[in-house]
Amino acid sequence: MALTNQQRVGKALEHLREGLAGFIGREFENRYQGQSLAEAQRRLGTDKLRGNKPLVEWDAAALLRLMWESWNDVFGQTLGHAERSLVSELRTIRDRWAHQENFSSDDADRALDSVERLLAAVAAPQSDAVRTMKLELRRLVYEEQARGEKRKAGGSLIEASASGTLKPWRDVVTPHADVASGRYQQAEFAADLWQVYLGEGSDEYRKPQEFFRRTFLTESLKRLLVGSVRRLSGQGGDPVVQLQTNFGGGKTHSMLALFHLFSGVKPGELPGVDAVLAEAGVKGLPKANRVVLVGNKISPGNPVTKPDGTVVRTLWGELAWQLGGKKAFARVRADDERATSPGTFCANCSGSTARA
Repeated sequence: MALTNQQRVGKALEHLREGLAGFIGREFENRYQGQSLAEAQRRLGTDKLRGNKPLVEWDAAALLRLMWESWNDVFGQTLGHAERSLVSELRTIRDRWAHQENFSSDDADRALDSVERLLAAVAAPQSDAVRTMKLELRRLVYEEQARGEKRKAGGSLIEASASGTLKPWRDVVTPHADVASGRYQQAEFAADLWQVYLGEGSDEYRKPQEFFRRTFLTESLKRLLVGSVRRLSGQGGDPVVQLQTNFGGGKTHSMLALFHLFSGVKPGELPGVDAVLAEAGVKGLPKANRVVLVGNKISPGNPVTKPDGTVVRTLWGELAWQLGGKKAFARVRADDERATSPGTFCANCSGSTARA
C-alpha cells in the first residue's frame, strides 16, 4: 500500500530525530560535560513528559527546540545561518504533522529536502534514507504528471506519428530491464562518491569494471583521465583540476572515473582505458593512494573510529589516515585532537595522490 504524504513526512521526522539525537548529545556533552542533561532541561524548562530521559530519547519537537534555544552557545559554533533556518522551518513542519494537517506533494518534497539537508549538515547517516524517500516521491509525481499529459492528449504520447522516415524510438533502443519492468528506482542511479568509497551502492558505480563498461569516454572525460595519468606518471599534466559544470554536468561521474582508474585493477579489465594509456604515452597505470573527502559527510563534532581503531576528528586527520593509515595519521595526531592546523604536513605528504 502506497504511503500518504503525511506518512512520508512522519517517517522523515523519525529519521530526523534519530540523526539529531546523537549529534545534539555529543555537542552538549562537549560543551557542558557531565551537566549536559541538566543544562538541556534548563533551556527548555520543566517538562514532565521528558522527565529525566537522556537526550537520545527526546522527540523531534524537543530536539529542534533545544537547537533553536541553544544556537548561540552551542550549535552556532559548527553550523551556519542556513542550518538555523532549516531548524526553524522544520519546527513548523513538525507542528503541522502533529496536528494532522494535509501535505501536498510539493509540501512533502520540501519537508523531505529540508530534513535531508539538516541531517547532511550534521553528517548523520539517516540523510541517505531520507534522500531515497525524496527521490521516490519525485518519481511518483513525475509519473502522475506523465499520465495526466497522456490523458490530455487523448491517447498515448508514444504513439504520436513521426515525420518522414524517422523510426519510433522503441524500434531503435531497448530500455534497461528495470525500466521496462517498472522496477526502476531513481535513487539507485544517483552517483554518490562517498557511498562508492564506502563500498556501497549499485554495481554500476561501485565496481570499476562495470563502471567503465557502462561509461562512454567523452572527449572531455578522456582528456581528464589522460592528464591525470600523465601527472601521476611524471609526464606533465595539471596538478590541480577544477570541475566546473552545471548541475547534472558529470562532475561526480568524472571523479568516480578517476577513483576507479587508480583502483589497482588491471587496465585491460577496464573498457576504453587502453586508449587512455596510449594517448598518455605510458604502458601502465601508476600506483596512487586515493583519498575521498566529501565535506557534508564528515562532521566536525562527530569523531569517527576507523577499522584499525584510529579516532579521526578533522579533515586533515581523515586525509592522513586515508593516505597512510595509522603511520601517516600519527604525524598529525596532536593537531587532529586539538583541531589545529597541521602546518606543512600536507605539503610534505609522501606518495602520489589522485585528488578529486
